[in-house]
Amino acid sequence: MGAQKPDLNDLRQTDNYAMDLHDFHAGSRGVPIVPVLVAPAVAQRDLDLPLFWHRVVMVANGAILREIIVRAQAAIPQPATAIDANAWAHSAYRPVPSVLEAARLLYRRNAVPDIGATRVDAHNLTRTTDAIARVIAKARAEGGRYVVFVTGIPGVGKTLCGLNLVFSALRETGAAFLCGNVPLVTVLREALARDAAPQGGAAFQAAERAARTALQNVHRFLEHHVIRAHEIPEARIIVFDEAQRAWDQAQATRDGQRRKSHLSLSEPAHILEIMARHDGWSVIVALIGNGHEINTGEAGLAEWGRVIAADPSWRAVAARRSTSADDPAQCLVQGAAPWLAFDNDLDLQTPTRSLRSSRGTEWVDAVLRGDVPAARARGLRRAGLVASAGARRSRAEGLGVQVPDIADWFLKRWPDIRSSEALETFATEYDCQGLELDVVGLAWGGDFLRHAGQWRARRFAGHQWQIVRGAEERRYILNTYRVLLTRARYETIIWVPPGSAGANPFHDITRLATEMDALADFLRASGAKPLEALPFQSQSAPVLAQLL
Repeated sequence: MGAQKPDLNDLRQTDNYAMDLHDFHAGSRGVPIVPVLVAPAVAQRDLDLPLFWHRVVMVANGAILREIIVRAQAAIPQPATAIDANAWAHSAYRPVPSVLEAARLLYRRNAVPDIGATRVDAHNLTRTTDAIARVIAKARAEGGRYVVFVTGIPGVGKTLCGLNLVFSALRETGAAFLCGNVPLVTVLREALARDAAPQGGAAFQAAERAARTALQNVHRFLEHHVIRAHEIPEARIIVFDEAQRAWDQAQATRDGQRRKSHLSLSEPAHILEIMARHDGWSVIVALIGNGHEINTGEAGLAEWGRVIAADPSWRAVAARRSTSADDPAQCLVQGAAPWLAFDNDLDLQTPTRSLRSSRGTEWVDAVLRGDVPAARARGLRRAGLVASAGARRSRAEGLGVQVPDIADWFLKRWPDIRSSEALETFATEYDCQGLELDVVGLAWGGDFLRHAGQWRARRFAGHQWQIVRGAEERRYILNTYRVLLTRARYETIIWVPPGSAGANPFHDITRLATEMDALADFLRASGAKPLEALPFQSQSAPVLAQLL
């Protein structure tokens, strides 16, 4: 490299090599990693060895390379067991793709045998994929119709499982991935099209059409086939992502500002009718994200159970957890049902999103239950800011610009200012559900705070906060923070704003410092680790980090 200053892309590549070794290479787990970018023409720089333990990239020219290696070896503690160079070189290396990376790999027909392996010591999705394949084979043999429910906590790889089915395992059969999450569909389509035709033009338009066939908005799919009442869907198998969020009859039949609804039933009921148009067998794979209901009108698992029970031509297979939720709306059926068979291989249990700890989702669940003891017991890539759509007073803290183009936000890289990495705009729960970032900065809002030892949900109306009394809306707000807290593959940094103190002549009662202090104290008591003091940090509510 001939420049006097190291190139940003070279630094990024070196950093990624180091983090890949740390996260995906069995022989490198628990071993200090010192990334060094060798740039012969770069001017000599001072060494800062304490930063090694944060895996910050060092830059070396010919004059100081030897000194860096010698000083690093002297500073690193002797391991309990000496590293066997041969064993290290032959250790398993299993990189884990993000949702975007997985879609790209599978769409290009690359072999991804370990697509679900998050860490070198985690299980992959083979067990669940095989269970789905068994039901499909049974449907073919019997000429029957089945709904397969795949359940799991946030971050276990349900979307990866669905993409793997559509783009890999069922490519020759013909399958479509349906999703009501508009940002997820938009970003995935754009990523596949840009990958296939980076130069644009007619090739890009063709790639975009192909991506639209494979990845469809479920609401438009339903409208299309309800209007064309006798048209048979092209795919015999559909994968319905976040199927518990399908609309109930009231929401499905309601006219919106931009559309007139042609639906007369709930979305699950219409899905069954449309897929039953096939002569012979058909299969619906319903991916169920527990705790992801964030909108009024989402029917839940109970509606799926009701419509399947009402149509004797359909049967279902699911894990037993689908009938054991505390919320009746999220139970497929109460008790036994003749149309339902159980297969616990359809329940995904190993988190795949949070790569450095498989217990991140458990921590989020404990925090949202208010269970401090359970939360405390928990054992540069793409970054971005997220915040609740209901956190209306965050604009007073300088966070008031929502992401304008979600595809650019997820796909562009810094120094393009449209990228999430610019940290200039934030994504809400509606923008980022189903997608992920490597490092997430979560700005906590005043819509969900601690009061008298309980979570208090609020909505902002006019000039003040109003307490949310309805149980359903409270649950949506709680699930909003479940979504936001589980978007990171590596770390989530939680920012609790300082709020406004009473002594301030411009005191803002919509941002009380005492409320933010109480939230910060609760998160700290729950095991969130305070970041070290920073120049901009207030004495009121500290910046908190939870390494997930």
